[in-house]
Amino acid sequence: MPTTKKDSKPKKAVKKSTKSKKKSKPKVSKKTPPVVKETSAVVEETSAVVEETSAVVEETSAVVEENVVSSEKFLKDFDWENFEEGIETVDEKQLVELENLIKENFVDTYNDSVIEGTIINLTDREAIIDINAKSEGVISLNEFRYNPDLKVGDKVEVLVDVQEDKTGQLILSHRKARTIKAWDRVNEAHDKSTVVTGFVKCRTKGGMIVDVFGLEAFLPGSQIDVKPIRDYDQYVNKNMEFKVVKINHEFKNVVVSHKALIEADIEEQKKEIIGQLEKGQVLEGIVKNITTYGVFIDLGGVDGLIHITDLSWNRINHPSEILELDQKINVVILDFDDDKSRIQLGVKQLSPHPWEALNADLKEGDKIKGKVSVLADYGAFVEVEDGVEGLVHVSEMSWSTHLRSAQDFVKVGDEVEAVVLTLDREDRKMSLGIKQLSSDPWTDITSKYPVGSKHTGIVRNFTNFGIFVELEEGIDGLVYISDLSWTVKVKHPSELFSAGDSIDVLVLELDSDERKLSLGHKQTMDNPWDNYDKTFAEGTVHNGTISDSNDKGSTIKFNDDVIAFVPSRHLLKEDGNKLKKGDSADFKVIEYNKDFKRVVMSHTVLFKEDEKKHVKESLKKVNKKDSDKSTLGDLDVLADLKKKMDNEK
Repeated sequence: MPTTKKDSKPKKAVKKSTKSKKKSKPKVSKKTPPVVKETSAVVEETSAVVEETSAVVEETSAVVEENVVSSEKFLKDFDWENFEEGIETVDEKQLVELENLIKENFVDTYNDSVIEGTIINLTDREAIIDINAKSEGVISLNEFRYNPDLKVGDKVEVLVDVQEDKTGQLILSHRKARTIKAWDRVNEAHDKSTVVTGFVKCRTKGGMIVDVFGLEAFLPGSQIDVKPIRDYDQYVNKNMEFKVVKINHEFKNVVVSHKALIEADIEEQKKEIIGQLEKGQVLEGIVKNITTYGVFIDLGGVDGLIHITDLSWNRINHPSEILELDQKINVVILDFDDDKSRIQLGVKQLSPHPWEALNADLKEGDKIKGKVSVLADYGAFVEVEDGVEGLVHVSEMSWSTHLRSAQDFVKVGDEVEAVVLTLDREDRKMSLGIKQLSSDPWTDITSKYPVGSKHTGIVRNFTNFGIFVELEEGIDGLVYISDLSWTVKVKHPSELFSAGDSIDVLVLELDSDERKLSLGHKQTMDNPWDNYDKTFAEGTVHNGTISDSNDKGSTIKFNDDVIAFVPSRHLLKEDGNKLKKGDSADFKVIEYNKDFKRVVMSHTVLFKEDEKKHVKESLKKVNKKDSDKSTLGDLDVLADLKKKMDNEK
């Protein structure tokens, strides 16, 4: 524990001097005249003492100025009791000098001002501070975390926190003292753009918390360094230099930047580097950042981009496959804009192009092996050598005319064999084919699929006009929509079939030169309408029930194939009413067309024919009986009946 100074009386004197100054006059004014006389006598008796005291004061002041005798001796030798009782009087000027002397040599622990102290001792937990008071003060070392180099003899700013604790110890605070002056210092640093030192306390969302002059300032992650930071913890509990870049006076927020100092240092270097840049120049750089589309390279204060396509002659999926952060590499300058703010770099250009090393004997028609590197909807890229790729179009993967996706044939990483179809060494392009490794199925198509032959195939694709049927790999034929069914009127092929269905077909036409094959499905079955020629011949009568009706007429369904139509005027019954939906009656076929699968019927015609038949029979009877006896009246009756019949026709 710190020791207490022996001469505590001077501190007491500061208090009493003020008290005596206030009390001396009231004491004299209250005395009665006899007492005044007595006091005057006493004053006269002690005047010599006062003069001696004054001399001592003057002598002491001189000694202080000459630094021969300490101020403590003057305060010790002064007769405070006589002064307090008003026995001795001191000149006002001397009193002022005395108070100034006390203020200069002793600290008033009762005010809240920031004072400067000296570290006289350091323990494991505390620092002992001398502030020139009656005792030393203590401060926890936690308040000096920002200053790991703290040592004995250092001057520090402190504030009296507790005048006396339970043990009588003076407790000081360095943190509070720093806080009082911190805001002024931060504002001054911001206005003058001066560099400040701060202590990184901890991490926070988006950056770090920094102790600057006792205030907590925010250091954004983007302002720590010119390059992206991957490990923020490396800066915790470290002192760093910063520049105050922003102050919010309303919320007392401070933002600092370490990056601003670095940028200022490298600005001149950056200008020098930019001025020397030339296309084709090879430089050494450090990998600064890796993205999906490329790599950013630090060229010494200037950033350049290597696009993923300029990293390697081989095809890569991500730059991290060949490069890593902080790696030193050589790059070549490919291009840059007018102000050289965007610099395009390359790495693969430093090595010869793989096409230059391609086998000179390789030609079209040769077989070659490679690995599938990339798949696309239109085909697959096959790497035949490092950095040399050829394209296998999806149409060259199979003899089938039905185009599918490349994924149906190969996948990335597959080892495949192909035939070189085209080779252009100047443009560095190569096309390959896989189907050429097998024979063309159309070579002997006429013997395999002659016209009139019956086969089974797989439905592969639909169109509005028909379906494509695969007979075997590479052999596809078209079945027109009119050749799908004898009886069903098809609007779209998907009404009858689905992709992948098996279907029986008959070869109708074959063109080997054009690779066209016409197929039919209905031809594999008998035409049921051939049997309806007699059943639904014109004049035949059938009993049916009306299944549906509209303004134009009604329909009668006899089976799955035959749906007869009855016009509206042929629905009239003998009683004058019309047949409606659900009514059953006899109908006569008045039209039959096998080609168009059309059957037209009538109910009205049945009773009309009976009526005509009766008229004809009556006429025959009349002619037979009364041919010779006919009267004028009979002839008129027959004439009216004949006219009626003609009108009904």
